[in-house]
Amino acid sequence: MRRLLLAVSAIAMATPALAAPDWHAKGREIFETAINIPTTESRPEEMKKLVSYLKSQFEAAGIKDVVVKDHDGTQSMIVRWKAEGKPSKKPILLLGHMDVVEAKREDWPRDPFKMVEEGGYLYGRGAIDMKSGIAAIANSLLWLKAEGFKPKRDIIILFTGDEETTGNGALRAATEWRDLVDAEYALNADAGGGAFTKDMKPLGFGIQTSEKMYQSFWLTARNPGGHSSRPRPDNAIYDLATALKKVESHRFTPILNETTRAYFQYRQKQEKGPLGDAMRRWLANEKDGEAADIIEASPLEVAQTRTRCVATRLEGGHADNALPQMAKAMVNCRIFPGVEAKAVQDELQKTVGGDVSVEPVAEARPSPPSPLRPDVIKAVTDSIRKRHPGVELTPQMSTGATDGLFFRSVGIPVYGVSGAWIISPDDERAHGKDERIPVKSFNGELDHWHDIVKALAG
Repeated sequence: MRRLLLAVSAIAMATPALAAPDWHAKGREIFETAINIPTTESRPEEMKKLVSYLKSQFEAAGIKDVVVKDHDGTQSMIVRWKAEGKPSKKPILLLGHMDVVEAKREDWPRDPFKMVEEGGYLYGRGAIDMKSGIAAIANSLLWLKAEGFKPKRDIIILFTGDEETTGNGALRAATEWRDLVDAEYALNADAGGGAFTKDMKPLGFGIQTSEKMYQSFWLTARNPGGHSSRPRPDNAIYDLATALKKVESHRFTPILNETTRAYFQYRQKQEKGPLGDAMRRWLANEKDGEAADIIEASPLEVAQTRTRCVATRLEGGHADNALPQMAKAMVNCRIFPGVEAKAVQDELQKTVGGDVSVEPVAEARPSPPSPLRPDVIKAVTDSIRKRHPGVELTPQMSTGATDGLFFRSVGIPVYGVSGAWIISPDDERAHGKDERIPVKSFNGELDHWHDIVKALAG
């Protein structure tokens, strides 16, 4: 199969310029190949297959500056398409990750690692998160190369192999591999995008300019223990359970920043009922916790108003017939930009009380918001309105973390500009069962990346 794909690519590259429908077919070929390679953490050899395939596609197109990095049990790759002549500006960096979270065959009605088209959708693990983005970025360079496009600045691609786990690929790229990826700014396919309601009313297009900081804490209860036949008045498991109920009900102070204020200024125009009223109240007074709570209760706005922490793992006890000497829980926090991790730790400690300790799992990496660049905003706006006339664009904060945080933390602005459009909330299935993307949306994403790369690198 690999030899056949190489042969097809070689024929395609010999054609001076292919029509958009043909590049849609090429993009789908890349997408299907990527979906069908199960690049989960437990299968590192599959990552090598995908890296090898993508490398062959770039090289067949004449983009031969491809560096493959073996690291931390996986691979990441860096591709550079050099400017024609002396570069007029610093490079732009295109970000994506090749790994996906695990998907069990018995949980899906169809094989999650075999792309299937059904009912106007393309199904498969990574359809949204984010092999569609990998295919769109790769296809954009192959397409532009075939058209004879001559970039005026270097275009760099970083595809990492561990975004869903450790993030070491992006961390290493932003630090020890910095000379290979240093750029004026980065465009991230793992964030942003557009959405429609079920009745196809456009909710708008979000450009991710900010993301929450990722930080986990161990909540640990300790006790001398003893024989289970002689219960103590205190118990490590009960103490931990009490602490977790306090975490469940605790609410951090709501906050607005430039990104989220702009986002809710846009959203309040769309919402005419109680949700819209709450947004307008909160914009008028960001200390209005009641209004923020109403906003948080909406499935579309969960975690948009503040730091949120949630229990994700449990450990405890050492024998069936012994009182527990230790019980601990992992609490994962997504911290609002600008809030220090230590302040969250201190607030959690005050919330749970002195019987349970709160300790960070690892050092957090701040991710400051990226400034709104007129050139990026224009390129994305032009691309989106070409396909969706009149749609409004707004800055957006991601509640989860992406590889972009490592670059923001070292001073490289990052913009989440995925061209994917979904129906919300039906198509919000990243990491879940029956992950999918509309066929029309995928084709639009291919066009979107072609257009914005051409605009910003030309």
